[in-house]
Amino acid sequence: MQSHNVGTPIASSHALPQASKDTLAVLDHLIGTHAQRLVRRFYDAFLEDADGAAFLSHQMVETRLVHSLRQWLIDLFVSADTEAQRKIGEVHARIKLPFGLVIKGAALLKAEMSDLLIKSELDRAALASTLVFVDARMDWAMGLMSEAYMQGSMRRAQVDEAFRLFAVGQDVSLTRETQNAALMEWLQSILFPLLEGTSNADLVPLAKSTFGLWFHHRAGLIFQGAPGLEVIHSNLKQIDTIVLPKLQESRPTNGEEMRKLLARLRELVEEIKFVLSDLFQSIAGVEGGRDPLTRALNRRFLPTILGREVSIASSTGTPFTILMIDVDHFKQINDRWGHSTGDMVLQQVADVVMDTVRFNDFVFRYGGEEFLIALVEAGVNEGYEIAERVRARLAERRLRLSDGNHVQVTASVGVASYSGHPDYVQLVDAADRALYEAKHSGRNRTVVSQEAFAGTP
Repeated sequence: MQSHNVGTPIASSHALPQASKDTLAVLDHLIGTHAQRLVRRFYDAFLEDADGAAFLSHQMVETRLVHSLRQWLIDLFVSADTEAQRKIGEVHARIKLPFGLVIKGAALLKAEMSDLLIKSELDRAALASTLVFVDARMDWAMGLMSEAYMQGSMRRAQVDEAFRLFAVGQDVSLTRETQNAALMEWLQSILFPLLEGTSNADLVPLAKSTFGLWFHHRAGLIFQGAPGLEVIHSNLKQIDTIVLPKLQESRPTNGEEMRKLLARLRELVEEIKFVLSDLFQSIAGVEGGRDPLTRALNRRFLPTILGREVSIASSTGTPFTILMIDVDHFKQINDRWGHSTGDMVLQQVADVVMDTVRFNDFVFRYGGEEFLIALVEAGVNEGYEIAERVRARLAERRLRLSDGNHVQVTASVGVASYSGHPDYVQLVDAADRALYEAKHSGRNRTVVSQEAFAGTP
């Protein structure tokens, strides 16, 4: 690298730190030449930290992040894109990335860039001003990211609490009865084969039952932070990892061992029922949270639900898929019969959607005649099958109009399955692009996104 006459940067806490064209050219060359070394140094802080490693892998860094970090550095030091820094902070907040790791990574990156600059052929004055500029511009970016991160975290916390209050405000008595019934139904499905000596019957884990799915995906939102949740989780784990495997091994030859295990199973289930009853009694009814027309979930709860489900999918390895559903040519209904009739049709569309998906899935009104469905513990194949069921049932359903006549509608569906990216917005965008493809390739069809997701800086 050749020597340059570099001007002194102007930096303050209230303005973007500036530098001469020569300094920017030096950094552009530095970034272009040493991108791979810089990206490794930046992500060392993540990969060596237990929390950070949950977001990234060595393969992801090597194969996907070199270009992303290089572009970020160009945005930072060359183009000075303020909005890009804020957006990155918002993404970090959405995926709940510990911001301390970002600060640590930035410090390592500054040190690496400083080392490269010191080893370059810059003269003393140029080197000093370039080092000052790198330090000032990096701190400026971290400030913008931090501000956006805090704002995003506060918004997420407010929506999380709003959804918790909404979830609490559902029919508590009905939910309690439904889940107690689901728990007892599961217990009977275990006991009957054992008592009848049906040795070839599989014992379904409690975690995979209707009750288990409800507890895993909904109870945490309703009873957020309650100590009883951990008791239920512990009992559920004991049942699935200790009691059921032993029952599978001992039946039907060892009668005494079988009796002890069945007694332990009943004890654990009864404790779950008792703790669950206490949890339901501890909450008070609060209204709000559903779209008043369709009764689907309000879109403002998307960050809470999708962020949580992505986190669950990442930590447990379970699949997660979303559907984007749009009613074809819905504007023609509004134009021909009026918006009140259009609302009536949309209500019936929502009924079909909610009657078709599974009990533990989440149905959102995404906007206008568009719905977003979060399919918990469903992979892309199952997601496609559910999407096709929704599409087929809508196509065959005769929807009532206000004048007593009927109309039939079709829908286009985009499907996207979680495959590693911690930011749920990437998943939504992929489903939206698949929906766009379905609409523009003839409508009344389902398109599955083939995109794979990876981390961004």
